[in-house]
Amino acid sequence: MGENKRRMLAGEWYLPDDPELAADTERRIALCAAYNALPPAPPQEGARILRELLGAVGEGVRIRPPFHCDFGYHVGVGDRTFVNFGAVFLDCAPITVGADVQIGPNVQLLTPTHELDPVRRRAGWERAAPITIGDDVWLGGGVIVCPGVTIGADTVVGAGSVVTRDLPAGVLAVGNPARVVRSL
Repeated sequence: MGENKRRMLAGEWYLPDDPELAADTERRIALCAAYNALPPAPPQEGARILRELLGAVGEGVRIRPPFHCDFGYHVGVGDRTFVNFGAVFLDCAPITVGADVQIGPNVQLLTPTHELDPVRRRAGWERAAPITIGDDVWLGGGVIVCPGVTIGADTVVGAGSVVTRDLPAGVLAVGNPARVVRSL
């Protein structure tokens, strides 16, 4: 494993313009293109591509195309989870989605972050922090989940919310930034 990939996986600052990471990106481009181009049937072909693209895919997972990710192999999706159209999972760090999760259209799970210093940012430095979504979570349409966030089981995040910090289990959170408005 090359230095930049090792650093990326360790959550350290790394340079994404790297031949090894570029090869991983080419793999993802081909698999996402094949998945997103599938006609509605046969579903077993879509499931086969998802198993090849993603790190883990539970039983009964449904992901509606178009679906986009950075690498795919850092994404784990639990049993019976549904992901609606237009999902973007930037998985420079692990993205773990629990079982029985409902993800609305155009949801973004974003693990990478960029350097605040403009000189280092221009040089391309970035790092990533994992995202964890608990079981039975519902993310409404257009939700954005930022790097390093954990959302507890049974939580609902309202449409259009931006989740910048961890959310506990069993709450309703809305807004930008998302704030807990009540227990469920």
